[in-house]
Formats: sequence, C-alpha cells, structure tokens
Amino acid sequence: MTSIDLSEFLSFSRALVRRDRRSASEGSRRALNVVVAGVGLAITAPVMVFVAVLVKLTSPGPVLYRQLRVGLDRRSPVRPEGNSRRSVNHGGRPFTIYKFRTMRVEQGDAQVWARPDDPRVTPIGRVLRKYRLDELPQLWNVLRGDMNVVGPRPEQPEIFATLREQIDGYPGRQRVRPGITGWAQVNQHYDSCLDDVRRKVALDLEYVGRQSLTEDLRIMLKTAPVMIFQRGAW
Repeated sequence: MTSIDLSEFLSFSRALVRRDRRSASEGSRRALNVVVAGVGLAITAPVMVFVAVLVKLTSPGPVLYRQLRVGLDRRSPVRPEGNSRRSVNHGGRPFTIYKFRTMRVEQGDAQVWARPDDPRVTPIGRVLRKYRLDELPQLWNVLRGDMNVVGPRPEQPEIFATLREQIDGYPGRQRVRPGITGWAQVNQHYDSCLDDVRRKVALDLEYVGRQSLTEDLRIMLKTAPVMIFQRGAW
C-alpha cells in the first residue's frame, strides 16, 4: 500500500468513525424523545380530554388543528438541486402537525405576526397558548417520527420558502428533526417581526451545532419554567 493509499484509507476510516458516532448520538437522542413523548401522552391524557371538551363546547369547529409543516431534511447539503427526487423543494420532508385549535375557524388561516391581543384567538385558546397546552397533541407527532420533543419549531412550506430567501442559514434548521420545544423557545417569546425570527434562527443553529443527549435534557428541564411561569409566551 502506497503512502497516498494509506492516507486515503486513514481519512476514510476517520470519516466512518465520525459517522458512527453521529448515528449513535442521534439514536440515543431519538430514544430519549420517544420515551418522553410516550410518558407525556400517558400522563397528560386526562388533561387533553378535558381540553378537547372545552374547545368543542366553547367554539364551533374541530377540536384539533391540522397544518402542513416542513420537517427533517436528510439530503446531502452539496447535492445539486436538479438531482433531488422531490418535484418541489420544500426544504425538508412535509408532514401534518397537530395542535388543539386556539383560533376561530373562519380566521385560523390568516398569516400575520402574533400579538398579545390577537383577535383571532378564542378565550380558551388564549389560556391554552399561555401555558403551551395547545402543543400537547404534537407528542403524537414525536411518536410518529415527524418531530422530536426538542428541536427547531417547524414552519409552513410557504413561510419557509419566504424566510429562506430573507435569512442567511435558515435551511440549516432542517438538519435535525423539528421539535415541540427548543433552545429558541426557552429564550425568546413568539415572533412579532422579522428580527425576532432572525434571533430565533441564530439560536436554532446554535442548537444544531451542539446537539446532544445532555443538551436535549437541559432544554426539556428549562421548558417547565417557561410553561409554568409563562415566560416567553402570550
């Protein structure tokens, strides 16, 4: 074996080791998220039944709100656009997200920045958003493999297409599964302008860069005070 061949062999071996380590880390993190989601569904089942009844009795329309979101992108970052097997480049695998409905049906699809006195939100919906209870059905998304408990929040395809043109590095959020909570969510309130989105993207990319089992646990623990004391939510 020549020196060049040996160098190439060692480089290839190191790449395999790094890939195996990343796979092991991703597997352990995914297992943690599935366990937390399963336990969370079992514990919160009575709460979700109660919330479902409240939503149904206080506002005409379905209990659950379903919407298409952009998920994980496993494609190689260097793959040419023309080689993609997708007919439309959504930036990640689209999936249906589930939430308790918090808006009036006739106004639920309007796309405007959130604000504390948003007239679209129902009285019950305001309470659900305040304590993040509207997100509980997404535990099912975690079990399905669409999401993790921890990760960047998934966006709608149309909004994703706009933001990736306006914010540098935005598609980098899709290198991990989207989450119910995340580093951005425990550090900043709902978006009210484009600068808020830029700050959240920077926090999301920080998470992508240092993702680990301990980081997911840390963010999960930080999420509880956010929900209980309503920090970062309207």
